[in-house]
Amino acid sequence: MVERRSDAERIAALQAKIESLRSKASEASRPDQAVLREAPKLHKRLREFAQLANDNGRGDVANSIVAFIAGLDRMMQSAPEPSRRPGARRTSDSADWTER
Repeated sequence: MVERRSDAERIAALQAKIESLRSKASEASRPDQAVLREAPKLHKRLREFAQLANDNGRGDVANSIVAFIAGLDRMMQSAPEPSRRPGARRTSDSADWTER
C-alpha cells in the first residue's frame, strides 16, 4: 500500500520549491549572468592546462593557475560591485575611502 504524505509535508515541500524558484530567479536577474554561464567552461580549460603544466615539469605554472582558479571562484560567488565612472575621484563619503 502506498503511504500518502500529510498536508503539512506537502506544504513544506511546496514552500521549499518556492524558495528554490525565488533563489533561481534572483540569480538569473544578475547583470553578470553571461559571465557566470561561461565560468565553468573556463574553469575546466584552466584545470586541463594546469594538469598539462604539471605533467611537463612546470609545477610553478600549475600552482599559479590553481591559485587563480581559487580567486576566480571566490569572485564569482559574490555579487558584482557597481562600476565607477572612469576617472572619478574618491571622496570622503565613498565606501572605499580609508582614513590615514
